[in-house]
Amino acid sequence: MFSFLRKKSADQKPAQDRPPAETVDENAVAAPGSEGAGIHASVESVVTSESEAPATLAVEAPVAQGEESPAQPVAESVAEPMPAPGFFHRLRDSLSKTRTALSDSLSSLVLGRKTIDQSLLDDIETQLLTADVGLEATDHIIQSLTNKLQRKQLANPQALLDSLKAELEAMLLPCSQPLVISGSKPYVILVVGVNGAGKTTTIGKLSKRLQNDGQKVMLAAGDTFRAAAVEQLKVWGERNQIPVVAQPTGSDSASVIFDAYQSAKARGMDVLIADTAGRLHTKDNLMHELEKIVRVLRKLDPDLPHETLLVLDSTMGQNSLSQARSFHKTISLSGVALTKLDGTAKGGMVFAIAKELQLPIRFIGVGEQVDDLRPFDARQFVDALFSSD
Repeated sequence: MFSFLRKKSADQKPAQDRPPAETVDENAVAAPGSEGAGIHASVESVVTSESEAPATLAVEAPVAQGEESPAQPVAESVAEPMPAPGFFHRLRDSLSKTRTALSDSLSSLVLGRKTIDQSLLDDIETQLLTADVGLEATDHIIQSLTNKLQRKQLANPQALLDSLKAELEAMLLPCSQPLVISGSKPYVILVVGVNGAGKTTTIGKLSKRLQNDGQKVMLAAGDTFRAAAVEQLKVWGERNQIPVVAQPTGSDSASVIFDAYQSAKARGMDVLIADTAGRLHTKDNLMHELEKIVRVLRKLDPDLPHETLLVLDSTMGQNSLSQARSFHKTISLSGVALTKLDGTAKGGMVFAIAKELQLPIRFIGVGEQVDDLRPFDARQFVDALFSSD
């Protein structure tokens, strides 16, 4: 008798580990060219990526699944990821610290009270000031609530909360004006702000957003006082495959932006986004340099720049309002972008800026991802602040 040998299964092979995703080393970018560029020196070579897209923006391919063994379950590592939450949920989560400081504290203060009186409104006033809503905005809100209380329109705590939410929304609605690219090309966006506010990162995210909308975008590395800023902008250009115009560190910033505008116009670009050196709003000489950039641009076209966008760090609270005042006085701002809302309890400064300056809030940054820079929507913002988990 011949016995039959049982065949061992050869189908079960260990899944081969994928190599880790490449990361972009921002410090590995080559330094700018040699010295010697004049006031209208020729622009540095256009930065474009000829290699494959950087790993930070790439979508990883799904892991190939082998044949399932009856005795071995499918590994959890190959399971499909849960879908990403919608933007409203991400906005609500990113505002969690501000929500705790503002709406949750107000709800704890109001709900459960049997009577609505002036003493309660005084407590609300203190809470609003503590949440960085600002003196002028707080005075406006308390005065409105006092008038309603006197007219007996605040019958119960919930009516008071609803009225408070409506006041906050009404304050933000005039500032809910998205950026519209129109008119002559290239549409010039001059980006300003203090060091560390997130100007360069905002430019990178904004350029990607405009590119996804079908716009041809060029960047101007006008922050010539800090070599790392030029390199960082080049990295964003390489990631998004967007041309970047730059000159050596120490060059005149107005010259760089002047040459970038000429290049963008010659190449038929739709949008030119110009970075500028970060500067303290208290330094008059640095603010005068911003005035020079604007004067140089207006020699080319009286309407330039089409948008002067101030980037504000939301973690700075009321200090952001001081910055906005100084920049607006110097170069007449046309819009504001608020960054780092996901890491601060001082998001109430949005109301202070809206009430005092009444500038359009173009964008808010709610995270580190490239698509976490979103157009500001007043109703959505207030709903997220008062939304329960």
